[in-house]
Amino acid sequence: MKNGFKYISLIFVISVFFPSCEAWRFNKLTKSSDYDKKLVKAGEYYKKENYVKAIQLYEELIPIFKGSEKAEEIYYYYTYCNFYQGDYSLSQYHFKNFTRQFPSSKHTEECYFMNAYCYYLTSPYYTLDQTDTKNAIKEFQSFVDNFPESKRIDTCNILIDKLRQKLENKDYDLLKQYFHLSDYKAAITSGKNFVKEFPDSKYVEEAYFVIIDSYYLLAINSIPSKKMERLDGAIDNYLKFVDLYPQSKFLAKAEGVYTSCKQVKESLTKKDKNGF
Repeated sequence: MKNGFKYISLIFVISVFFPSCEAWRFNKLTKSSDYDKKLVKAGEYYKKENYVKAIQLYEELIPIFKGSEKAEEIYYYYTYCNFYQGDYSLSQYHFKNFTRQFPSSKHTEECYFMNAYCYYLTSPYYTLDQTDTKNAIKEFQSFVDNFPESKRIDTCNILIDKLRQKLENKDYDLLKQYFHLSDYKAAITSGKNFVKEFPDSKYVEEAYFVIIDSYYLLAINSIPSKKMERLDGAIDNYLKFVDLYPQSKFLAKAEGVYTSCKQVKESLTKKDKNGF
């Protein structure tokens, strides 16, 4: 029992003493002017994944070693410290800045990719603002253009496809929202943009139908001088749709709208001839 108590007491002393001793040594190190030693210790902290202490040391060392042969590696590891801490916005800035400061570095291609990858990691769920998504696509495409022989090209293309899927889903939801809110002008514009931007989308046939139906419903609710023009818009888009997707599951609905358009046009033509 006595020995057990001594053992527990020893564990308690060690658990209290050693962390405080380590904190004391680190505090002493930060006050030191031995920058080479600080650089070595920063590397040790990095390897141990103690990024908080490594960052503190690297931040001090960056201006000290600026312009020297060691500056490149210091900034490189400092940037990754921020990345591994999960600060993707800050690390994105530093990865980009690294490529500007050290364009001939062996790490330049990697940092160019990581700059885009940080945007990818900050890209939110598709219903939210997609600024970072668009930035990620832009940066990945820039990487592909600048490093066409890179082994990372396939990865870039896969990630670009995932990012574009978010934009596609967001635009599709927006199109449906405009239509359900009876904002047919916005639905037509949104539909046309969707078809142009995502011609291979699984939603493209539905987008065409929404355009046709929106033109028709907009015409029905328009003043007489606007009706004919908008009915023609529905008919023109129907003919284009049938030519592109003759087997579409939306074909029957589109034909129904087309038939209604012709009937309304005939009625309007008769009124014009009869003068009422």
